[in-house]
Amino acid sequence: MRIVVVNNFYPPRVGGSAHLSDALARGYAARGHEVLVVTAAYQDAPAEEWRDGVRVVRFPAFVLPESRLAVSFDISFATRPSLRRRLAALLDDFQPDVIHQHGQFMDLTWATGAYARRRDIPVLLSIHTRLENPAAAYRHAFRFLDATLVATRLRRFKPSLVVMDSYMDEYIKERYRGRYRDLVAIPVGVDPDWVRSGDAVRGRELAGVGPDAPIILSVGHVIPVRDRLGLVEAMPAVLAKHPDARLVVVGRVYYDLFQKRAEELGVAHAVHSLGAVPKSDVPHLLAAATVESHEQGLGLGTATLESMAAGTPVVAWGRIDNFPGVPMVDGDDIFMCDPGDVEGLAERIVLALDDPAATRQVGASAKTIVDQHFALNRVLDRHLEVLTELAAPPEPQPAADPPLTTPITRPTRRTIR
Repeated sequence: MRIVVVNNFYPPRVGGSAHLSDALARGYAARGHEVLVVTAAYQDAPAEEWRDGVRVVRFPAFVLPESRLAVSFDISFATRPSLRRRLAALLDDFQPDVIHQHGQFMDLTWATGAYARRRDIPVLLSIHTRLENPAAAYRHAFRFLDATLVATRLRRFKPSLVVMDSYMDEYIKERYRGRYRDLVAIPVGVDPDWVRSGDAVRGRELAGVGPDAPIILSVGHVIPVRDRLGLVEAMPAVLAKHPDARLVVVGRVYYDLFQKRAEELGVAHAVHSLGAVPKSDVPHLLAAATVESHEQGLGLGTATLESMAAGTPVVAWGRIDNFPGVPMVDGDDIFMCDPGDVEGLAERIVLALDDPAATRQVGASAKTIVDQHFALNRVLDRHLEVLTELAAPPEPQPAADPPLTTPITRPTRRTIR
């Protein structure tokens, strides 16, 4: 197949959807498919390059100013008068059989969706992020944008939508009902081998934490929906039992309220913010961590699964049935409590730190779950099954049976004048 992978976020940019779309693109190419990646320009990355058998084309882009409406995130948009013409020329030359998009609110998704509609090309769209914000004003704004911008565009090219977890299933059915072809359940995939390559000693050096102090690692960019406030507010109770524990936040800080809250609570000495780090450092940090927790709000994403794959026990807010068909047990496979339950979060972190041997067993169980359900090869297989079905020509319909009797044709009457 000739597969186009579309994502405004793509390496060298870091982030869950960027890493997954890159891993899938390289996986498609390794399986013998022709792959073209369409993405937005980012920093000094070349306008065009080949990476592991994948052709990557980056369209000129501007960065939306960081704001609460942009989820305090530097979002790149490629929209300009020449985009439609240049995109059509690129895709007409490539002649795609199917398009795999990432991100429902990105302009390259909308542009390639319009192209797919004109050329009658099937589309698979992976939705990684729900347009939500804890602040009421922004929450209403996001619902308005979802209804007026996203849903109307999805209705035009009717993609098949990838459902990654229970929260996303509910979100899609509420926000986009009738705007998609069908729903396909495919979880987020991670590379267990890569994430298990870390060195704990090196990880402690990176974290700036001594050899004996428990590390509560928190991986992922700090944005309003992953603001780390719950973790910081849990730290007084954690430090009361484990005064040498350290919270190590890894990821670019777009929303720094957690640091101000740490000062107010007198726990700033126990909160280390490393900022964005190279992807190659993440396995080392996971190897050094006692637990990982970024209380993502609603839903468990790539960072959680990478932690589980590394055998690092996860403490999280969420629902235990987050992944449909993948049973997990609180205290056996993961430490989980209801969203917003700061006391429950603190209790589970303390529980994990109190009994290191039992906590390591939780991490071992999590590794098994990832190997069985979320290993990238399994997820890649499922994506290719779906893309192959979408790209297959429609089966010919059997000819209609002839009528049992031949209708009688009556002669036309002539009128004599």
